[in-house]
Amino acid sequence: MAKLTLITSAFLALGNVVLGATCGSAGYDPAQYVCWQNQFLCPVVAGEGLSYCAGACYSKFMYQCSNNVLSVLPPATGPFQLTVSNPNLPSIHNKPITASGQRWWINGKTSSYCPEVVGAACPPGNITSIVAGSGGASMNVMVPGGQQVYLAPDWGVGYTQAHSAYIPSGSLTTGFGAYQSGGFVNLNGNGWPWVACPPTASGGGGGLWTLVAKNSTNAASLNLCTPINLKINPLPQGSAGAWQYT
Repeated sequence: MAKLTLITSAFLALGNVVLGATCGSAGYDPAQYVCWQNQFLCPVVAGEGLSYCAGACYSKFMYQCSNNVLSVLPPATGPFQLTVSNPNLPSIHNKPITASGQRWWINGKTSSYCPEVVGAACPPGNITSIVAGSGGASMNVMVPGGQQVYLAPDWGVGYTQAHSAYIPSGSLTTGFGAYQSGGFVNLNGNGWPWVACPPTASGGGGGLWTLVAKNSTNAASLNLCTPINLKINPLPQGSAGAWQYT
C-alpha cells in the first residue's frame, strides 16, 4: 500500500448515497468502506478497510497510530518473507511471494542453487527471503556480490543473476519501503498499489499469478488484476535464505 492511501476521512464522508448501512448521517456500501466511531468512513483497499487516526485513514502496512498521532512504521531491520494479503481473494490470500527465473511470483516454487563445495553451510533455499534498506531491496543470499531486487520496465519485480550486476535499462532499484510488522510497499508510480494478475490476465505466466506494480502507464491493461498488499513476515536474524536464487 503506497503513501497515497493516507486519505482524509472527511473527504470520503461527502458521499451520502444510501446503500443499506449508515455511518452517522451518511449512507455507504460496507463492501467499499468501513465506518469508524459511527462518523468516519475509510475505504476498503485490497480487501481490507483502512484504519482511522485523528481525521485520516491509513494503511496498517505502512503507518501506525499512537495516542491519536499518525506515524510511519519503523523499517524492517532483518530478513523477511512476503505473503499476499487480500481477504477477498482467498485463492492467494496468505500465499508466499516466490523467486524463480529472476522474477517474483505469487505462490510458485522457490528456485535456488548451492554449489556442492559449500556443503553443510548451504541454506535450505526453499523459501524466498529478502532484506531491505535505504529504499532498496536485495535477495537474502550468501553468494558473493548478492542479488539486487529491481522493478523491471514492465513493472514486475526482478532480481539480478548471481555473479552479475546486469539490470535491464529503465528498471528502478529504489523506491521500496519495508516496514517492520507492516508491509513491503512500492513508492514508485505515484502511489498505485501492487496487483495480482491471474495467469490469463496481462502479465500472467506459466500458470502462476503475477505480481505487478500498477501505475498510470499500465492501469488500462490490468483490469483483470486485483489490488493486494504484501505482508512482511520476519525471519530469524543472521539467516540467509539461499546461497543464490535462480
